Amino acid sequence: MPVLGLGTWQLNDCGPLVASALGAGYRHIDTARIYGTERDVGEGIRASGISRAELFVTTKVWHEDLREADFARSVDESLKALQTTYVDLLLVHWPSSRQVPLAETMRALAKAKRAGLARHLGVANFNARMLEQAIELCSEPVSVLQAEYHPALDQTALLSACRRNEVVFTAYCPLGRGRVFEMDVLKQLAARKGRTVAQVVLRWLVQQGVAAVPRSAHPAHIASNLEVFDFDLMSDEVVAINALSRPDGRIVAPPFAPEWD
Repeated sequence: MPVLGLGTWQLNDCGPLVASALGAGYRHIDTARIYGTERDVGEGIRASGISRAELFVTTKVWHEDLREADFARSVDESLKALQTTYVDLLLVHWPSSRQVPLAETMRALAKAKRAGLARHLGVANFNARMLEQAIELCSEPVSVLQAEYHPALDQTALLSACRRNEVVFTAYCPLGRGRVFEMDVLKQLAARKGRTVAQVVLRWLVQQGVAAVPRSAHPAHIASNLEVFDFDLMSDEVVAINALSRPDGRIVAPPFAPEWD
């Protein structure tokens, strides 16, 4: 999985942006059934002219579709919208809000992989205990956990659980929905290194071994966000960014969210 991808939440009519991102060098596109962007993502992929085999496409099954039959229907609808026969990564978007047994959901997830509809499997917005339960219940490897992560949110416990279980952590909202651009520490650090604030934050994640799917509606920003592999953050700089976390730093907290670590 490419360490950086393009997030498409709330990017309406994003086909041209997807094509632009692929032209800039992205090979990972992140979408979800609930986003309503799968059709646009598929159109952007086709418009780019880049072979499907070169790309890594992620989609997700919404928390209201975690019964086995509903899960299968959701995957089928996603593939039709994307106009592809498989996705590279299929995620359970949130834990069930309808008391669906996790064993049933993980059975449906594994079945999608065995049917060739997904190359890799994972979960999103699970806490550490749920992640380990999912791994135990799934007959196929659980390779990825996607969750909110940015400088204002300490995810030490969840990151440790991922490392302990050899699961890749992928950060969504890595730029805190723009909040990182108002943090003086990050602005000063970016100016000192001749980088953008976004590049500094994404580099901070990459140096932790964390993947990220930043979202932007601006082609120039999308291209710039990819330029994080030619510089390093020093240990004192990492410590300064780590110190920005705060108890109220979480942004995404819907009523159906699990108990967070």
